[in-house]
Amino acid sequence: MSRPGGPILLVDRPAPATQDEVRRHNLASLLQLVHVRGATSRADLTLLTGLNRSTVKALTEELAQAGLVRESAPVGRGGAGRPSITVEPESELVYVLALDIGVEHLTAVRVGLGGVVLDRHELRQTPKDYDVRRTLRRLDRLTTKVLSEAPPDARCVGIGVGVCGVVSADDGLVRFAPNLGWVDVPIRDLLAEVLDSRLRIEVGNDGDLGARAEHLRGAAVGLSDVVYVSGGVGVGGGIILGGRPVRGFGGYGGEVGHMSIDPRGHSCRCGRRGCWETAVGDQAVLLATGAPAGTTLEQVLEAYVSGERWPQAGMYQVALALSVGVVNLVNIFNPQMVLFGGSVRHIYRATQPVVHEALKQALSAPGEQVRLGQAGLGDDSIAIGAAELAFDQLLSDPLGALSRLPDLMGAPA
Repeated sequence: MSRPGGPILLVDRPAPATQDEVRRHNLASLLQLVHVRGATSRADLTLLTGLNRSTVKALTEELAQAGLVRESAPVGRGGAGRPSITVEPESELVYVLALDIGVEHLTAVRVGLGGVVLDRHELRQTPKDYDVRRTLRRLDRLTTKVLSEAPPDARCVGIGVGVCGVVSADDGLVRFAPNLGWVDVPIRDLLAEVLDSRLRIEVGNDGDLGARAEHLRGAAVGLSDVVYVSGGVGVGGGIILGGRPVRGFGGYGGEVGHMSIDPRGHSCRCGRRGCWETAVGDQAVLLATGAPAGTTLEQVLEAYVSGERWPQAGMYQVALALSVGVVNLVNIFNPQMVLFGGSVRHIYRATQPVVHEALKQALSAPGEQVRLGQAGLGDDSIAIGAAELAFDQLLSDPLGALSRLPDLMGAPA
């Protein structure tokens, strides 16, 4: 997927000092641009990086020799002079494994360099599946299936994991995932053991990863200030301000689903009462509408939109609760956009007129500036964000990361 605009640096790095550091810095900058923009001409890479043509040529050839990009002459000529060589990522041959651990699903995705979804497999989750060891066994099966579809000469360069809970990114510890019943689960270490892999495993909160993916490749491309809200049974979120993620002192920020909107409201699995997710999550919709046993969220929303009487009052209350949370987010963060992902995007789509009307309750200045929208990457936002997390090491030091692969790579199984 291409992306217009100026230079894009995805990974913060200190200013280079030695000649070797300058070279690594420039290789990383070029690979990041191709990873984000897709096929890009050498001429554009020269313009975007400020490097001279001969340097770009030498560096892209080095990346091609390493098997990270391929170069080709463009078809046709757009004007006078020799056409510029096109550089594009080797998406089929360089990939990461992305895992999305949700309340109602487990998803394994093979994502190629350039953000291309190559293979995707999913299992549905029910409460009987929440035991950590059972979850690990199911992830093992999913991983085996998705990796078996990779070409024999393809290289897996990392593993990224999104979890619906409070995550310590430093050590991959899931401090608290109330809807899974997990407390202090060392998911990174457990996965490394179960998958028998020495590949680097990165773990992040699902909302943070969804926000990152939408900012990089989805509906929030080009925006600097975005709040991403995603949910199903639970509701999470990710916040980007000034183009950078906001995670808080310990990295645990963005838990928008647990802001209190009604101190006398329903009990939340986190142990508190009246959290936002208790009023706008999937179960909240079923409860508010008095949906008959066995009715799905999709059926409730379909009945509501088609004008059936029974869900109208309950859905109106859900829409108002959704609006209260959105107004709070708008007033606090003054975002350009609030994006809805997961099943919350379907709830928003069904109740959009009510939510937009209630948005008038926001302070006038931030309320006038904000736009509301749906995640552009659909159900893959979190997995693609997890993939970007896994690509960070390669994008920071392409040749160095590749040289370490034989030592890092076991046999994911």
